[in-house]
Amino acid sequence: MSQLHEASKIGAEWLDALCARSFDLQILYSMVHAILYLPDMHRFINDPKISVFDGSSFRLSNYETDYTGGIRDKKEARSKLKKDKEILHDLQRMMYATDRHSVLLIFQAMDAAGKDSTIRQVFSGMFPQAGRVHSFKAPTSKELDHDYLWRSGLVLPERGTFSIFNRSYYEEVLVTRVHPSYILGQRIPGINDLDDVNDAFWARRLKAIKDHEEHLADNGTIILKFFLNVSKEEQKRRFISRIETQEKNWKFNINDLKERARWNDYQHAYEEAIRNTAVEHAPWFVIPADNKWFMQAAVCDIIIGALEQLNLTYPTVDEQGKADLAKGLSILNSEE
Repeated sequence: MSQLHEASKIGAEWLDALCARSFDLQILYSMVHAILYLPDMHRFINDPKISVFDGSSFRLSNYETDYTGGIRDKKEARSKLKKDKEILHDLQRMMYATDRHSVLLIFQAMDAAGKDSTIRQVFSGMFPQAGRVHSFKAPTSKELDHDYLWRSGLVLPERGTFSIFNRSYYEEVLVTRVHPSYILGQRIPGINDLDDVNDAFWARRLKAIKDHEEHLADNGTIILKFFLNVSKEEQKRRFISRIETQEKNWKFNINDLKERARWNDYQHAYEEAIRNTAVEHAPWFVIPADNKWFMQAAVCDIIIGALEQLNLTYPTVDEQGKADLAKGLSILNSEE
């Protein structure tokens, strides 16, 4: 933690004590607190407890599921998210106007980790023309007639826009790794039985994904991949809530418990996927998911942090463009 951030914590604690006795000082607290925390406002993109820019030594067990990054409670997280969504909206508008980069956001998680709610919360104020959400279910017969990257390739983001993948081509090294029999249904030449779905097969598939993402990055796509890291205990609590709360009954699927029984296998599959595909141009972010309020705030913070690195501005017009603006204004003002 930086000295400035440490000082800001001390200052905030001092102001807390004063504000307990004075309404006017509450206003002062809000102003000073915002200034003190400004340098760390979008800090999670480089937080070593979250970000993975080099997966070579990645171990999933080293990442906490209940880390909150200095955000004290749900109220503070909600306040930050509200402000950040406005910033994200403005950055999306600038990126759309610039029409140079695109953004691919990938969300992967165990069941009940909160993918849907995070996407809904973070992008509820999204600039409409700038993004779309795509959910990937089990492949259709038409999709199985193509390679596994084909269907996601159809909805990759255009320049100036976002594509948000709720699950993605990573399912092809996650659920298929836990259930390798699914691979046989893809009718891949040379893959005739389960003995062919071996370590060499997964190494080739992970390399193909890594190469695919390098190609996208080389052509201007900003790739941010989020693994929402929920604990087994918290998943159990959420499953029970779905069963006991009538309004949530529709969310529960008995098959989710069959997948839960393979928890360790999934953790291994995620670890291998992140270890082999986390690189500087396509990083993974292991988002602590036990507290949804932090998870949502952190995701939005990271996206803003990445976009801010682009130094986006609205396009400026050349001399001819300025002349056209003046001419247009003259024509409109001369209308009766």
